[in-house]
Parts: sequence; C-alpha cells; structure tokens
Amino acid sequence: MDPITMLLEAALDDIRPRTSGAPAGYIPELADADPDRLALAVVGPRGRVITAGDDHVEFTIQSMSKPFVLALALQTMGRDSVFGRVGAEPSGEPFNAISLEPGTGRPANPMVNAGAIATTALIAGEDIDQRTARVIEMMSAFAGRSLWVDEAVYRSKSATGDRNRALAHLLKSYGHIAGRVDDVVESYFRQCSVLVTVRDLAVMAATLAFGGRNPVTGDRVVDERVARDVTSIMASCGMYDFSGEWLLRVGLPAKSGVSGGVLAVAPSQFGVAAFSPRLDEHGNSVRASAVVEMLSERFGMHLLEPHESIAEPGVVIEASPGGPIVRLSGELGFAGAERALSLLKEIAASVPDGAEVVVDATALARTHPAAITVMRDEFAQLAPRFRLLE
Repeated sequence: MDPITMLLEAALDDIRPRTSGAPAGYIPELADADPDRLALAVVGPRGRVITAGDDHVEFTIQSMSKPFVLALALQTMGRDSVFGRVGAEPSGEPFNAISLEPGTGRPANPMVNAGAIATTALIAGEDIDQRTARVIEMMSAFAGRSLWVDEAVYRSKSATGDRNRALAHLLKSYGHIAGRVDDVVESYFRQCSVLVTVRDLAVMAATLAFGGRNPVTGDRVVDERVARDVTSIMASCGMYDFSGEWLLRVGLPAKSGVSGGVLAVAPSQFGVAAFSPRLDEHGNSVRASAVVEMLSERFGMHLLEPHESIAEPGVVIEASPGGPIVRLSGELGFAGAERALSLLKEIAASVPDGAEVVVDATALARTHPAAITVMRDEFAQLAPRFRLLE
C-alpha cells in the first residue's frame, strides 16, 4: 500500500467510530442507505486517483450536481445573464428554505434549492429529456466517464418533491422560469438522481481545482473563469447554513448532498470527495465532513494557508560563456515577480560588463498577467543586459 493510500485509510479509521446522524429520511430511497458506508478519494494534478474505503459504492449526486449545472449555465450564457436570475450571496438559511429576494424574486444563490431550480431553468432544452441530456453530458465530462440517472431514486424524489414544486411556481411568478414549471422541476429531480461514486466526485472536484481541465482525461471541460466563479460560490454558499463555519474550519470550497457525499476543491492541489450517509442537522454528512476537515488539516489544504510557491517561484542559475542563465519555474505571481527582480538585480551587479543575463520563463506553469507586465517593463529598462525568454 502506497503512503498516500495509507494516510487516507488512517483518516477513515479515525472517523469511523462516529455514528451520530442518520440517512435522509424524507426521500424513501435514500432512507434505506447503509449508514455504515464510508469512502474517501483524492485526485492530484497528474490525474492519479487514490481511494480508500467503500469506493465502489454508487449513490446519487443530489445537491452536489448544483455546481456543475451552474458551470454549464455560465459556460453557455455568461456570468451577467446567470446572476441576473440568481444571486451570489450566502442565505444563512436551510437548503430548502422558501426565501426569495424582496422585489425581484431572485433566489439568494445557486446552491440552495430555489437557486438551483432557477439555474436548471437556464439550460436549453425543448423538454425534460433534452435539458437532462445536456446536464448529464456536462457532469460526465467533469467525471471523465458516462453517468446516468437512477430511475428509482428519481421517482422517489419526484413523488416527495412538492416543496421544490412550490419554489418553482414562485420563481415562475417572478419571471425566472420560462416555459412549463413541471419540465424544469422534473429536470432538476433527474439531475439530482445521477449515480456517482466517491471517485467520480473527486475527479469532478479536481476538474474545478485545476481551472476547468479534467486531470484524468486531459480535456478542458469549462473555461478557467467559469471554474473560478463556480468555486467562489461553493466557498461562500456550498455548505448551506454551515458555510461560514466550514470555511473557517476547513477552508475549502465544497458542496454537500443529502445522499451523504461531500466534494471539496483545493485549488491547484487536489480534488477531494468523501461519502457516508449519516447526516447532521444542516443536511451535511457527519463523517464525510469530518474526514475532509481532517485531510485539510493534515495536508495543509486550507485556502488561506500561506503559499510560498506563489511568493517565491523556483529559480535555478546556470553559467554560460555569454553570462548567467536564470531559469524560473512554478507559478509567478505579483509578489513572486518582485522577489525575482530583486534577485536578478543582485545577479546583474556581480557579472562583468558586456555579459548578458538571460531569464528563461518558458518553464513557468502559470504566470499572472500583472507579474509578467512588471517583468517586461523592468527588462525594457535594463536592456540590453537582460533578455527575457517567454
């Protein structure tokens, strides 16, 4: 067993004794879930999927579909169109609250049910099948494999979905749903009934973590800006009325579902997912939430942890007959550019007259626009002693 798998297994062993909570009782198919199931998965930048526990068990995605439907809406319609129909503010209320913005009728955000239904309504399709097909195609691209609906869960969810229908009719009354309410609501129920494993969720989270590129398939699923917008909403709203405390304790954009799953995004590091059906009073999985919190602490994944690699890009200095060659690697942010220029000036002061300092930036994995602008402007002033290779 490799060391990372051992770490994941150890985390599950630490969490397994926790038995508080119960599976979702208001949807009959979910109420029958085995409460002792427990699984964990992590996906890194090279697309390696590492799993532990009951990683083979399938369950329905439920509200964890919401970020990916939001991604589809943003990709096809743009930010202004989407957030003209649904807000971007934490609601501080339960996921199924009947609460709309006074005057406009906009839902607070796309992660609560009202906002998710409004977002689903933005997906093009002449009927339930067409809209659902587009949603599943997008979720499959995020997961890196074909996904499908659990029809039994869909029927169970539809049979008990009157509160969501009420929300949809309210949205319709404010003009946020065009067409038939039933088509939108049934499409929403079907998107929530898509079957996944903890592995699928970790790959989907990793696709957001790496700016919309699936690290397993290598395919670009959505634009980088779309992935950033979705992740931002997850950070502030993804864990419902526990989102603030989650960000404080765990520090990762995340989304939960009442089937017992939690997916979390460590930007540029990992996609993480966990599964256990026992829920707390917020509708979040007790053990899945706890194990993701534990991983964040042990792996240093909190979003607001200091990241030295941004402030200090990798620097290697090589000698050459014409003068030193400085090779930059990693990520070059604004602070990193400032430090790199300070180092380069020190190097320039030590080389003989007539020598040229070549700075090779071709190996940088990522360069922030402001950083490269600063570098170019400074090099223009230092020419001809400096030459930048991009």
